Amino acid sequence: MKKNTLLLTLSLLLTAGQLFAQGRRNEDKILTFETIYDAPYEINKLWIGFQPIYTELFRTNTNIGYGMEATYYWKDKADFRASFRKPYSRHLDLQRNVAFNNSIEIQNRHTVFSFAEIGGTYHLKDTEQDVESLIYLYSKRYAGAKWASMVPDKSKVQTKVRKIIGIRGGGYYYQTTVDLDRMYDAGKISLNTAEGAALPNDWQEGQPTGPDLNPFIGARVNGGYVGGSYAWIKNFAINPDRTYDDLVKDLILTVYADVLFAGSIRYEDVFYRPDPTNPLAAAYSTADLGKNFFGFRAGIDGKFNRNLSWAYNGELGYRPGVKGQGLYALIKISFPVYGSDMNNNVEAFSK
Repeated sequence: MKKNTLLLTLSLLLTAGQLFAQGRRNEDKILTFETIYDAPYEINKLWIGFQPIYTELFRTNTNIGYGMEATYYWKDKADFRASFRKPYSRHLDLQRNVAFNNSIEIQNRHTVFSFAEIGGTYHLKDTEQDVESLIYLYSKRYAGAKWASMVPDKSKVQTKVRKIIGIRGGGYYYQTTVDLDRMYDAGKISLNTAEGAALPNDWQEGQPTGPDLNPFIGARVNGGYVGGSYAWIKNFAINPDRTYDDLVKDLILTVYADVLFAGSIRYEDVFYRPDPTNPLAAAYSTADLGKNFFGFRAGIDGKFNRNLSWAYNGELGYRPGVKGQGLYALIKISFPVYGSDMNNNVEAFSK
């Protein structure tokens, strides 16, 4: 019994000694490095990216698809952006797919969802500051041996950061298929011809009474936005001691918030043939369908100062359009993203 206790005590003492020695070695270790560059103002001027996937949970019409986006930085004065997106197919354009499958007797065309936006940000305040940047150390020899290593896996280095406070503004356009079936069944809207005839309703007082027409229309919204943004730009690379590989940090991160407004919201009428023998469809007015002209959004956008990289964007807000159906959440992933400093000058020296 005493022998076992003695062996256990010795083992604990040896383990504690090793941990203490390793901790002391880690504390005594100093990361030495050479700065290769640290220039947050020397970034690419142009980025063009393809978005192979975006997902939008939109109360009016959920959709999944692809897009394109371009960004241009004009010195330290302003930056500009243009983007476009649409679903891959009808099956990923929810309300269009529902209308295609269920609204056989409605004569309206199925509107393909699409969204386009163009805008710019004026750099109200564009400054550079010295900060401590957290970097994660990496070495090919380091993988799989973190515990045995005598060097911490992260460190802080003194670098520069560029901070931009911006004023944003721009315009947008989108079109979408809008489902009217639930609102019409619930009696929230009326759909009548110029003569006062109502579109046949398959529900009366909560009970089915006739054929389910599933009315739908196309909506088109033109509008704009104004808001503000805050951006952080780091663009540095260091060459640590021989234990680690070169380390780069070149993230351009922007957070923003905007007020959205619509200058024009246009609804189609519902077209239906009450008399199958008459080739002409009757127009049922959608003037009773509510419109919301104001909204908001907040988001985050990240990209990298490289010739070839990826980017991301997340957004949450309430979009102008059909009243009560503006809430949305959006995630976009861009890859590949091509960056260029647009400098084609070649130095020349005489012999």
